[in-house]
Amino acid sequence: MTDSSTTLPFPLATGREKGYQRDAVDAFLARARAAFEQQGDDELDAEQVRSAAFPLVRGGYRISAVDAALARVEDAFAARERERAVKAEGADAWVERTRREAQVVLDRLQRPEGERFARVGLLRYGYARSEVDLVADRIVAYLTQGAPLTVEQIRQTAFRMTRDGYREEQVDAVLDAVIEIMLAVR
Repeated sequence: MTDSSTTLPFPLATGREKGYQRDAVDAFLARARAAFEQQGDDELDAEQVRSAAFPLVRGGYRISAVDAALARVEDAFAARERERAVKAEGADAWVERTRREAQVVLDRLQRPEGERFARVGLLRYGYARSEVDLVADRIVAYLTQGAPLTVEQIRQTAFRMTRDGYREEQVDAVLDAVIEIMLAVR
C-alpha cells in the first residue's frame, strides 16, 4: 500500500472499477525508459510499446491515464526509429517503404464491405463487420484523399463483438499497421 506522502505517477481506479496492476506498469515503464535512454540496441520498439498489456486489478492505475502515457512513449520510440531509418537509408527510401506499407493496407481495406477480413463463423464472436467497415472507409479516405484522421482516433477504436464477425487478430494487425504508417509520416 502506498502512504499518503508518496506521489503516484497515475491516478488510481476507484470503487469497483479495475485498473492496470501498478507493479506491472511501473516495471514496463522503467524498462521502456532504460531502453530509450541507452541509445544503443533497443530492447523495445514502438510496436512493443503499443502491444503492452497489463493485468486488471482493483486499486490499479486508471486505464485511460496509463494508455495516454503509453501513447506518448510509443510516439517517442516511433520518432526515434524514423530518425534512425532516415539517417541509415535516406529519406527517399523511408518514404518509399512507408508508401509500400500503406499500399498493402489500402489493398485490403478497399475490398468489398463484409469481405475485408476473414470471419470467425456463425457460432463464434468477432468484431462487428459493419463497424469495422466504417473505420476501414475512414482509413481509406485518409490514405487516398488526406481526410482528417488521427493516431489517437485509431488507438481508441473499439468494436462490438457479434456472431460471424471479423477475426479480431486480423483487424488489430491492420490497425497496428495504420498506426505505424501514421507515425512514420508525422
